[in-house]
Amino acid sequence: MEPDSFWQRHRVLRSVLRNLSFVAGMGILGVVALVAIAAPWLFPGDPLDMVAMPTLWPGEDPAFPLGTDSLGRDMAAGLAHGARVSLLMGISAAAIGLMIGTAVGALAGYCGGWVDNLLVRITELFQTVPTFLLVIVLVSIREPSAPAIALAIGVASWPTVARLVRAQFRSLRSADFVAAALVSGARPSRIIVRHILPNALPPIVVTTSVMVANAILTEAGLSFLNLGDPNLVSWGSMIGDGRQLLRTAWYLTALPGAAIALTVMSINLAGDGLNDVLNPRSGSQ
Repeated sequence: MEPDSFWQRHRVLRSVLRNLSFVAGMGILGVVALVAIAAPWLFPGDPLDMVAMPTLWPGEDPAFPLGTDSLGRDMAAGLAHGARVSLLMGISAAAIGLMIGTAVGALAGYCGGWVDNLLVRITELFQTVPTFLLVIVLVSIREPSAPAIALAIGVASWPTVARLVRAQFRSLRSADFVAAALVSGARPSRIIVRHILPNALPPIVVTTSVMVANAILTEAGLSFLNLGDPNLVSWGSMIGDGRQLLRTAWYLTALPGAAIALTVMSINLAGDGLNDVLNPRSGSQ
């Protein structure tokens, strides 16, 4: 490793650790992730099993510190296992959207001409349909399942990434290092992957955090409408199950709602912190 590269990475790492927004967001997200990972050990049973009297309030029974829902299911177990579903769904859907959007945007921005025009029109076609409505249509085609929902959210969310990547590639394809790679005889695929894409990563990384947060919210909305995987407990389905008892047992919706809000807020904080560090105009480096 070259000394200049080492010190540059050291400065970036120091800037990241000094960014309170990023540290706070990652700290909260880390706790949520630990709960999600430890859910099978903390609550080894099926979170959909009825284990106690219905609508026990938090603190009413020490065995169920967060109470039970209208069917007598443990709220704490539901929240822990729901964290696994929400995080995996958000990461999987964002990864699918990121791969599609990056491929489309890279080809459009680098090739230009009729390829750019065609891919831009396809992107605009997807953007004319509301994202949530498109996800509902895609999920309704097949029986709702976790992989199908993640695929639907990813397919509906790629246009934003594609437009961002296209703009980055259009601005970088005339750079000196690209011209040098062309002169050396590098193939277009190598130029795209090895030269342009690494220099376009900072805004893509920040956008990915937004995609994960949006995917979590979208999955929660689907589960709220009973379009989620019926074999899995999620925060959205918990809110949907508790909405009929909102006046008498408001904690049934408040607890999973707070979990969604806290997780999405932590992801947004981490994304804002990354933007401050990776954006050269922010002056944080």
